[in-house]
Amino acid sequence: MATLAEAHAPVEAPSAETLIARAKAMIPSLKARAKQCVAERNVPRETIAEMTEAGFFRVLQPKRYGGYEMHPNVFFEIQKNLAEGCMSTGWVYGVVGCHPFQLALFDDKAQQEVWGDNPDMLVSSTYQPVGKVERTEGGFYLSGTWGFSSGSVHCGWVLLGAFVPPEEEGGTVDMRTFLLPREDYAIDQDQWHTFGLQGTGSHHIIVDRVFVPEHRTHSAAASFFGNNPGYAVNDGALYQMPWAQLFVRSVSSSAFGGARAAISAAIDIMQSRVSTNTKKASKDDQVLQGAIAAAQAQMVEMEIALERQFNEIMDLMNRGERMTLEQRALYVYQSSTVAKRLAQLVDAMVERLGGRAIYLSSDIIQPWLDLKAARAHVANDPYNRSPDLVGVLVGQPPAFAFL
Repeated sequence: MATLAEAHAPVEAPSAETLIARAKAMIPSLKARAKQCVAERNVPRETIAEMTEAGFFRVLQPKRYGGYEMHPNVFFEIQKNLAEGCMSTGWVYGVVGCHPFQLALFDDKAQQEVWGDNPDMLVSSTYQPVGKVERTEGGFYLSGTWGFSSGSVHCGWVLLGAFVPPEEEGGTVDMRTFLLPREDYAIDQDQWHTFGLQGTGSHHIIVDRVFVPEHRTHSAAASFFGNNPGYAVNDGALYQMPWAQLFVRSVSSSAFGGARAAISAAIDIMQSRVSTNTKKASKDDQVLQGAIAAAQAQMVEMEIALERQFNEIMDLMNRGERMTLEQRALYVYQSSTVAKRLAQLVDAMVERLGGRAIYLSSDIIQPWLDLKAARAHVANDPYNRSPDLVGVLVGQPPAFAFL
């Protein structure tokens, strides 16, 4: 394991413009590998290697471990470009790439274990609180089976959700994230057979009663109230931001790339399609033009809103101020609407493209299916978020602490 001095060695970060340009340059190769990604139900290893080499996974990583600690909007712009080439790839980048942020909130012992020997170590997750937890001296025993661990085959550690029982009867249950090394869990790759986002490799994680020391756990309550142990070593403004604000965006922003790809595909089909039955040219179809225009305009509106939110969040963090509950509830809710709204906008385009759009070889089909699959994530369901937003508007405390 690296010494602290080595761990703290500064790394010259590329500019935001350079990183975004690298992501845009990958779009053609990602498009070329998209069918392989879907068929293998995993992002190709060469793609992960190229993203690592480009520095994408270091954008939100602490500087003391070779990271860049950049503005979150840089991270999301990279994600959107990758997702334009392949939405599964953009999804995996969003999920795996945001974990360095959460890991920075853990006790520094955990950070050293993950990054001490390899600052490029990747971590997957599945936060479903389905694990069985037993308290023991110095930590916990954890067991269970979790689904939906995107990009897990490429990672050497995993973050798993579970409820920790109270120490005393009548006490408060604590939602925690447990950090486990690869030797402590198995990956079941036989379950991930889906109609969309197939290439995310969101496989099952199986844990058979392993010991997890206290320092490898992260409390949702500590995060909500800003009492993260990682603040002892990572005190930059970036990490003062509520973790939930970043995570929910990591599973919605790839939808923008998928929508960009779908709009481009719709325009390409429109230019040459003539109905064999009506003899009408799609390029003269005002309803189709309206659907394309609505998709483009509303996509840009959503992007502007979400980009502005993170500018506001980082302005607050740089001033040492906290987000209000109303802001937290509103921003999480707005993020939750993205996948659903974009899927509906693409639906309207597909509807007007006739038989040309129903073949699996059509360039619009995969992003369309990916957008529909993205809606299934709990963070992309606005009905899960509306009670909190309405609650804070009428002066009630949020029912769901993950804000």
